[in-house]
Amino acid sequence: MIDERGRAAVLTEISLILAAIFWGLNFVVTKYAADFLPPLIVVALRFATGGLLLLGILKLLEPEGKKLARRDVLPMLGLGCFGIGAAQTAFTFGVSMTSAASAGLVFATAPVWGILLGLVLGRERPTLRGVLGIGLSILGVALVFYGGSSGTGGDSLAGNLLALLAAAGIGAYAVFSLPLLDRYSPLAVATYSVLSGTLAILLASLPFFASVRWEGVGFGLWTAIVYSGIFATAFAFAGWQRGISRIGANRVLVYQYLITLTAVSAGVVLLGESFGINKLLGGGIILVGVYLARRQ
Repeated sequence: MIDERGRAAVLTEISLILAAIFWGLNFVVTKYAADFLPPLIVVALRFATGGLLLLGILKLLEPEGKKLARRDVLPMLGLGCFGIGAAQTAFTFGVSMTSAASAGLVFATAPVWGILLGLVLGRERPTLRGVLGIGLSILGVALVFYGGSSGTGGDSLAGNLLALLAAAGIGAYAVFSLPLLDRYSPLAVATYSVLSGTLAILLASLPFFASVRWEGVGFGLWTAIVYSGIFATAFAFAGWQRGISRIGANRVLVYQYLITLTAVSAGVVLLGESFGINKLLGGGIILVGVYLARRQ
C-alpha cells in the first residue's frame, strides 16, 4: 500500500512530467497558431485563458490563502509585466520566426540566466563548476545560432535571439519571484504574476484584435489556443510550481530536459524540421552546461 506521502510524491512526479510535455509541445502549437494569427493575439488569448483558469484553481485549492498585500502589488505587477508579459511575447514571436527545435534548445538556458543574474545581484556565490556551466551554455547557444544564421531548416537568427531573450526573462522571473515566494504560496505567485502579465499583453494587443477576421478562424486554430491556455499555461504553471515547492528547484532539472526533448522531437516529427550537426552539438553542450550550472 502507498501511504499519503507516497501518493503525494507520485502525484508530484506526474504533474512535473505532464507540465514538461505540455510546455514542450507548446513550441509546435504556438508556431502553428502564429501562422494564422498575429503573435500578440496568440499570446494574449493564451494567457487570458490560462490566467482565469489559474485564478479558479487558486480559489479552489487555497480558499483561505493570503490576500495580496498593498506593498506587493507593484512588485507583482513588475514580475508579471516583464517575467510573463515581455518574456512570453518574445517567446511567441521567436517561435513564429525560427524552428521549434532551435527555440527549444535555446530556451533550455533559462536557469543559466537566472543563476547569472543571481551572481550579479549577490544572491549566488560563484563556483568553478557554475562558471564552467554558464560558459558551456553560452557556447552551445552560439553553435545553435551559427547553424541558424544561414536561414536554412526553418531557422532564423532574429527568432533565435528572441527565444534567447525569452529564456533570459524566464530566468529573471525565477530570481525576482523569490522575495514574493517568502510571503505567498507558489500557486498564488504564479496566478497573480500571470494575471498581471495578461493585463499588459492585452493592452498591447488591443489594436490587433480589430484586424483579425474571426469568422475565418477554424477549429484547429481554436484547439491550439485552448490547448495553449489550459494545458501549457494553467495546468503547467500550477503543476510546475507545485513540484518546485515540494522537491526544490534543483531536482526539477531532469524535467526541464524533458521540455527541450519534447520541443525538439515535436518540431522534427510534426513539422518536419531538420536537425543538423550544429543543433545536435550545440544542444548537447547547452544541456551539459545547464546541468553543471544548476549543480553549483
